[in-house]
Amino acid sequence: MLARLDNEVFFKKAFTDKMVFKAFVKDIIGIDVDPEIIETEKAFEPKVGSINFKYDIFAEDPKKRIVIEIQRVEYDHNFDRFLHYHLQAITEQQRSADDYSVEKTVYTIVVMTAPYKINKKTREIYKDEVLISNLNPKNLKGIERKIFNHELIYLNPNYKDASTPSNYRDWLDLIYESIHNPKNPNINLNNAGVKRVTEIANMKQVSPEEWEQAKIEVSKRKVITLEREEERNETILAIAEKMIQEGSNNIFVQKITNLKISEIEKLRKEINKEK
Repeated sequence: MLARLDNEVFFKKAFTDKMVFKAFVKDIIGIDVDPEIIETEKAFEPKVGSINFKYDIFAEDPKKRIVIEIQRVEYDHNFDRFLHYHLQAITEQQRSADDYSVEKTVYTIVVMTAPYKINKKTREIYKDEVLISNLNPKNLKGIERKIFNHELIYLNPNYKDASTPSNYRDWLDLIYESIHNPKNPNINLNNAGVKRVTEIANMKQVSPEEWEQAKIEVSKRKVITLEREEERNETILAIAEKMIQEGSNNIFVQKITNLKISEIEKLRKEINKEK
């Protein structure tokens, strides 16, 4: 049985294996890397700015710096958050005011294991398996100039696209199947890196200590999800209250907030009592 790769413990166990790491980076980014050390919970010292960044998985070889992040729950701030992570891995290389050179190309891979939510800024919901961003400028004719070559890549297996190339497909299927079909995953075992993950992230290979850590991780996520849900409910109630005060009827409030009529009536009575 395949361990769920949306659990940070199992994900890190699999993707810090050197063979898996190199195969994953080769398929997703298309480059060969030979990292001396693959670290977890990497933090730069001294810090860059006031935010205490820690990278889930961090590795670098003499010319390249690779950051891999797993984010199980997709909140609205994630795109901004990982842009910060990506840029810090770039700017951290420039520690002297006399030298602005960035010697190592930075690649950040963000693995999302839950569907995207509506973007607060654009009010859109994205349904892409793969999103790639780089910092290379374009001229007025739209021609890209490969100056920086840093890349920020988002992977989300919840939006299967028939046109996704096999180099992405193998890993996206692996992550998705580990979550939704762990007992009989439909994955490409001809991919040596994927096969290696099934050997490492197998429930038979999980130690009691790892299992305990995995359960703690699940509990933490439940608390975070609950807190977010409570914040969301408070926001919806605040919107409904404002609408009632502005004279909106129950049907209109329900259409906007998806609250039950009984909930809206209860809120209306509480507002009237306060007057």
